[in-house]
Amino acid sequence: MSLRIIFMGTPDFSVPVLQALHAAGHEIAAVYSQPPRPAGRRGLELTASPVHRAADALGVPVLTPANFRQTEDVERFVAFGADVAVVVAYGLLLPEPILNGTRLGCYNGHASLLPRWRGAAPIQRAIMAGDEETGMIVMKMDKGLDTGPVAMTARVAIGETMTAGDLHDLLSETGARLMVAAMAKLERDDLPLTPQSSEGVVYAAKIGKEECRVDFTKPAREVHNQMRGLSPFPGAWFEAEIGGKVGRIKVLYSELSSGSGVPGTVIDDNLAIACGSSAVRVTRLQKAGGKPLTADEFLRGTPLIHGMKVG
Repeated sequence: MSLRIIFMGTPDFSVPVLQALHAAGHEIAAVYSQPPRPAGRRGLELTASPVHRAADALGVPVLTPANFRQTEDVERFVAFGADVAVVVAYGLLLPEPILNGTRLGCYNGHASLLPRWRGAAPIQRAIMAGDEETGMIVMKMDKGLDTGPVAMTARVAIGETMTAGDLHDLLSETGARLMVAAMAKLERDDLPLTPQSSEGVVYAAKIGKEECRVDFTKPAREVHNQMRGLSPFPGAWFEAEIGGKVGRIKVLYSELSSGSGVPGTVIDDNLAIACGSSAVRVTRLQKAGGKPLTADEFLRGTPLIHGMKVG
């Protein structure tokens, strides 16, 4: 036995879930993804999403409506006669005709321990807030924003130096296993649903550009959480004088360090930088237009020496 599934997703994060459901023997009737976007150096080439490309490799038909406002798009969705829709980081709000357009409804894979971090950027927000734990949840979707009842949960520890990129990859694979397990239970009519608590609701707003510049006047732990929570994208950054010009430097990895000084001052020869309290050490970084480098590699060509001010 298997389910007839419509899969809805767009970024890299969603791909392992699609592949795992296919490998588990479910019939993927169709894949929905965001429309191809301009890419390339000049933005002239339209590039299909990672999920779109993965679906092509599996030989599954792909649809890319801009929204579901057109009656024919809703009718086409319903006409697939799917048992269930699986939604992972699709990027479009689903209207009620879509939520109710399959026999068993829509199930979403969300990267947080709901009701904490509902919304667009749960991975980054969890790290930036200093959370020590997060997870993947499978929930049945309703009209609200990540408000539906929870079916299954997998908890994941957030390591001291784990970046958003590291956590993204871990949760993506965790979510794939969890969704396969959830669909097996759904197929057996053995998938319990538990309403979310009304307490502990926190929203994970999109990351704003103004949040990316490092403010070294904040305590070291907050600075460290910002750096790793925004790595690799969009990236926390600071400015420093490089070759007589002020250049932007993106931080990819950091760690807490000892020492103190005027906030934003380099306090040793290994890229420890003073914060409002204590210090952080930058261990991997990238100049604008350059490639990612370890601190040692970076310092060979760009001396950020003891006593320099950055910010």
